[in-house]
Amino acid sequence: MELIEMLTNFGLTRQEAGLYITLLKEGEQNGYEAAKATGISRSNAYSGLASLVDKGAAYMVEGNVVKYIPVPPEQFCSNHIRRMKALKEQILTVAPRRREEPEGYITIKGADLILDKMREMIGGARERIYLAGDQPVIRQLEEELRAAGRQELKVVLLTDQETDLPETILYQRESRPGQIRLIVDSTYVLTGDIDGGKDSTCLYSRKKNLIDLIKDSLKNEIKLLEASSQKEKII
Repeated sequence: MELIEMLTNFGLTRQEAGLYITLLKEGEQNGYEAAKATGISRSNAYSGLASLVDKGAAYMVEGNVVKYIPVPPEQFCSNHIRRMKALKEQILTVAPRRREEPEGYITIKGADLILDKMREMIGGARERIYLAGDQPVIRQLEEELRAAGRQELKVVLLTDQETDLPETILYQRESRPGQIRLIVDSTYVLTGDIDGGKDSTCLYSRKKNLIDLIKDSLKNEIKLLEASSQKEKII
């Protein structure tokens, strides 16, 4: 992910992100200098720099000519995260309480949203987690899987490589890029494909029939892997 796109996740527009990067590279600049360095109009440069100040990404230096200097990236990012955490607490206080989760089938699209849902499911587990997926997926969920292991939840992984997650039960099998199946507490299931970026699609549900279907699929795969392992030991 390029720097401009990363900065947009911290509340800056792409134009503001470009101006911020210019300030980081060049140091103190006025609107004319920033416009020349970025190739945008002078009016857009001045308004963008003022917006950077409002968003906590730059300081204004008073003088004969108003100039701007960047807030260091670590400070800017930390301040933004702190403000967002405070805003989150306010939202949780006043937001309407969610009704009971629907028991239908919910389609989730986009790799990022799918991973967010998986993290939510794993973080909310109370007893057991069964997850089948290749290593790129497992690595992105390591923090949540480690936390579940520390809570002494049963964590079973079916994946294509060894992992350094000692708290889990591992079944190693051939790679199936992008395919995932996740069952939490025999109550929630997520299944589909996460290999297509924004085109990735998964189905999430609390429907017992889908949960039983995926559960049986995982059980059968585990039995085959165990039988294959025993056969190899005998040979």
